[in-house]
Amino acid sequence: MNLDISTPNPGVTLVEGVYSGQNWEQWFLLTSDHHWDNPKCDRDLLESHHKKAIERNAAIMCFGDLFCAMQGKYDKRKSKEDLRPEHQSNKYLDSLVNTAIDWYSPYANNYALISYGNHETSITSRHETDLIDRLVSGLNRENKANISKGTYGGWVVFKFRAPDKSGTRTLKLWYHHGSGGGGPVTKGVIQTNRRSDFIPNADLVVSGHVHERWELSRMKEDVNTASYQRELKEQLHIQLPTYKEEYLKGSGWHVERGAPPKPLGGCWLRLFVKSGKLCYETNWAR
Repeated sequence: MNLDISTPNPGVTLVEGVYSGQNWEQWFLLTSDHHWDNPKCDRDLLESHHKKAIERNAAIMCFGDLFCAMQGKYDKRKSKEDLRPEHQSNKYLDSLVNTAIDWYSPYANNYALISYGNHETSITSRHETDLIDRLVSGLNRENKANISKGTYGGWVVFKFRAPDKSGTRTLKLWYHHGSGGGGPVTKGVIQTNRRSDFIPNADLVVSGHVHERWELSRMKEDVNTASYQRELKEQLHIQLPTYKEEYLKGSGWHVERGAPPKPLGGCWLRLFVKSGKLCYETNWAR
């Protein structure tokens, strides 16, 4: 992966590289809500997407809830059925970190960012240990990787320069793990109105948490102060699904509260240069 990853400030991940040639492209796999340690996580699907990311030389990002981590001592949601055999330990949280480092290590050098979700922040609040910090530190240490540890909400700045250093192209992605229940009818789409108000300068807006899958474009008008031409700018909102399938079993908290089936997977983001601009296109990783 020919990218430089850095964290110039808390909550800001900088992804830098060089674009060259008419057919240049750079892929990214955007994911959220792996719930990797839950038996309901579709690890086969998760693994296939990670292997595809390696094939595409893609950088991987996870925007929270990589862990499920609901089987701790003080969690009222705990259930023995949702505990994998390798995590049946008196050192439950330690076992989550250690086995996650083992599982994600083959992909560590393709990871650009891992950030927090409500499942991880709940563990820090109740148990005073930081699962994401320990995971990122362990993956970086064991694999000589350079994964950026994100925050619950923050920015990813994509910055690509021409080989002759004649110019730099930039895109800005704002992310937030998510909040609330998503709504059985709106599925969280109403959040696009709220977010557009206070993050008008983001090109991409990414969230997870509610285990839904949709995209919505919001168009914004501006005026170019150099040419005095009116311009339109697209802001694409991406709602990422999950890798945890908890409906088909027919029982459990998800089913008992009347929740519907949820889509699985992530989102492929392809960056390319067209007419001198850094452009993007997306398609779902299913």
